[in-house]
Amino acid sequence: MNKHWDIFCKIVDNFGDIGVCWRLARQLQAEHGLQIYLWIDDLSVAKQLIPGLDITLPTQVIQNIAIASWHAASVFNEPADVVIEAFSCELPAAYLSKMRPNTVWINLEYLSAESWVEDFHAGNSKHNHLTRHFFFPGFTPVTGGLLREHAIVANNQQLASNRSLQHQFLHSLNLEDNNRIKISLFCYPHAPIHGLLNAMAHCNQPTDCYVPASSILPTVASFFGKNSIVTGEVLTHKNLNLHVLPFLSQADYDKLLAICDINFVRGEDSWVRAIWAGKPFIWQPYLQTEQTHITKLKAFLALFYGRFDHASRQSTYDAHLAWIGNDISTDVWQDYLNNLATLKTLTLQQTHALATQTDLATKLVIFSKNLTGNRV
Repeated sequence: MNKHWDIFCKIVDNFGDIGVCWRLARQLQAEHGLQIYLWIDDLSVAKQLIPGLDITLPTQVIQNIAIASWHAASVFNEPADVVIEAFSCELPAAYLSKMRPNTVWINLEYLSAESWVEDFHAGNSKHNHLTRHFFFPGFTPVTGGLLREHAIVANNQQLASNRSLQHQFLHSLNLEDNNRIKISLFCYPHAPIHGLLNAMAHCNQPTDCYVPASSILPTVASFFGKNSIVTGEVLTHKNLNLHVLPFLSQADYDKLLAICDINFVRGEDSWVRAIWAGKPFIWQPYLQTEQTHITKLKAFLALFYGRFDHASRQSTYDAHLAWIGNDISTDVWQDYLNNLATLKTLTLQQTHALATQTDLATKLVIFSKNLTGNRV
């Protein structure tokens, strides 16, 4: 039985696409025993997420994953039995021309909570002699599921409930452990960052905000009246202490989410990781034309928070809509904090409920086997 899969990733918006693809590749290899080739169009960006990646090499093996630059067309050999085209990235012509009619070609789509996902998941279209299958991640059993390693929720809960483990992790980042409310901030630069930081500073709870190095640092610096800030700095304004963290590995980022009380996340990869952290979070969808991102956000809010009590549901809606709007006021933020205890309980319940569903990687394996009669 040939277990060779190829995953193609085009890095469109910094770390989101490669973040998902790298996690998926590792899970397929570690939990399903597959031989994975990950083809990446921009190794220089991928290097920040993949430790030890040498951007001068056309191919290399890291953590049992073969990584290749898809610009090096001469390295294309026979196509894999299963080919994952991540997020409609368009397969290289040199590779596509070698694919066989029985090649399982799967286009892995972006995640959405919108109702139409259930109808379009597992559809297909013809491409000359090939069949392209469309695989839609989602939040219900009849979609493609969510990317989730089998132990991630248990690992996160162990960290969240063990003060000694939390202290060790914070110490590894040169951070003090204290009883201040802990918030992680990862967002797109157009978010109302000044408004949020101002709200944190003026709320009635002392706050530690952790900001991993990203494109928002200049905006954060300007809030504190500085031209620039660097890793390791601690900036203070009223009730807010802001800690500038280094760029974190995926494993350390997962730990940060697990120990924080509230997580601001964006896009797709950090959004899903926040769900598995089991802590209240505020999601910023990728900005799209015609307000499509607002439609995606409202669909998720209705699905995830629809059964919350009125007060906590309303505070979550208000915070999310303010965050993707022009400003997030002190009143909106304080109301969110007032409902935090209930939000923690209900969010963790949703995390455990979603974790009972079959994960995305496993669904991909099952889907491919069904298409080939268990040949792969």
